[in-house]
Amino acid sequence: MRQPSLTQTASFQALETHAIDAEDWQMRGLFAADAERFPKLTVDAAGLFLDYSKNRLDGRTLELLVDLARERGVEERRDAMFAGEKINTTEGRAVLHTALRSPRTTELVVDGQDVIADVHKVLDRVRAFSDAVRAGTWLGYSGKPITDIVNIGIGGSDLGPKMVCLALRQYSHPRLAMHFVSNVDGHDIDAALAKVNPETTLFIVASKTFTTAETMMNAQTARAWYLQHGPESELARHFVAASTNLDAIKAFGIDPANMFPFWDWVGGRYSVWSAIGLPIALAVGFGYFSDLLNGAHAMDQHFKEAPLDKNMPALLGLIGFWNRQFLDCESVSIAPYHQDLNRFPAYLQQLEMESNGKRVTRDGHPVDTETCPVIWGDCGTNGQHAYFQLLHQGTEVTPIDFIAALRPAHEYENHHAALLANCFAQSEAFMKGKTLDEVRADLQQQGLSPAEVERLAPHKTFPGNRPSNTILMEYLNPYTLGALIALYEHKTFVQGVIWDVNSFDQWGVELGKVLAKNIEAELTGEAKPERHDSSTNGLIAMAKAAT
Repeated sequence: MRQPSLTQTASFQALETHAIDAEDWQMRGLFAADAERFPKLTVDAAGLFLDYSKNRLDGRTLELLVDLARERGVEERRDAMFAGEKINTTEGRAVLHTALRSPRTTELVVDGQDVIADVHKVLDRVRAFSDAVRAGTWLGYSGKPITDIVNIGIGGSDLGPKMVCLALRQYSHPRLAMHFVSNVDGHDIDAALAKVNPETTLFIVASKTFTTAETMMNAQTARAWYLQHGPESELARHFVAASTNLDAIKAFGIDPANMFPFWDWVGGRYSVWSAIGLPIALAVGFGYFSDLLNGAHAMDQHFKEAPLDKNMPALLGLIGFWNRQFLDCESVSIAPYHQDLNRFPAYLQQLEMESNGKRVTRDGHPVDTETCPVIWGDCGTNGQHAYFQLLHQGTEVTPIDFIAALRPAHEYENHHAALLANCFAQSEAFMKGKTLDEVRADLQQQGLSPAEVERLAPHKTFPGNRPSNTILMEYLNPYTLGALIALYEHKTFVQGVIWDVNSFDQWGVELGKVLAKNIEAELTGEAKPERHDSSTNGLIAMAKAAT
């Protein structure tokens, strides 16, 4: 039976009516009217603290959003996901990234197979291999320990491991340098190979099918580079795979004992917890990798058990929906006030936009509202000196997620105090703004003439009333990072259920790949570019003429 369209539900229509009343709300007034607003609109879970009080909403807004979540079946769909039901309907697959971080003592049987037992068999292999490389007992062809690890993947096989390894650099093995190659642009692998020694380099080829075009082109280039220096008989000492295609990895020259498998219910953008996380285990050690999994599992348990009005991922998702649908916010900026999280915005771009960048419902009908906003951002305080001008005084309202650790992993305390001061001040400034009267008063105190005050005042006025969330943790460590990633995974899930889209397929990625194969054949062969539009034909002709 087809689910009613979103806009036809009683809870959505109640929110529409409520949103009319909320149009004129000012957050300054909301804070002034309720001295308990901060404690009421905050929540703790899995080592994280979420302050969502700086949003244009009140208790009634949250009640109506929770009603919407219930009417759309968020709880039922959540339970179906955790139970292993095949909620990825277009591909007929379960969605079980949560099983990848479940304790060994649990059990989950899907299609007659104990999924948790299978997961831990692979984790045991990851532990043994990473321990050997880190201990220096895994040797290259000349008998030297590994010093450099090059992960070759793309999308989820690159963004997750790279983001986590950078975020946890404080925990990294001092001998091992991590490198990541994803782009089919040869400049990417050229830069990586220029930094490493073939005698002491280990390559991880991360591709579930071992057929991903960009990954396999880079892998073949790395293989050819290795063979210029080392014997083919020792190639298996330098190449391992996170894959499920046994025949392909054997043909490549990788020892099947060094193939780390995962399953079709592991989506690429949800795969950092699987064998795709092998670079993380190598970089920081399996113990810290386990802590990452444990932090994510703690957030899973919270998401499963907490009531929706106290449920951190549900609240983050529902507030995001409110801002998107009723405040017309077309994008969300991610602002981690922690340099080691500098790749986190890019990671969330794939997680959210590939998951919910959809225009049809699960049953193939057009969605009758806007769906996923554009996700973008950079580290504070860098963003303050780049694009925060637009966020403060531009014509669009862009919600911001501020993310910070209360304690640093370095000893330069004056730096951290300045960092947190900037983070908290920015969230306050976006909420409060600065009125025209306040600006005039400041300029008058500076002794400016009345004419000069009136000339400058409009330029120094800030509208404020711009929503933000603040997510805090005591330290950025493997556990809290795992919880943070899982928080956004479940936020994305909640919004996908509200919109009734399949958050676990990505057909939009495929069309360009198919067309690229045809054009590549025309660029490298004798085929004439005549089958395309005049623009594409002209571009192909220019490229052929340049070779």
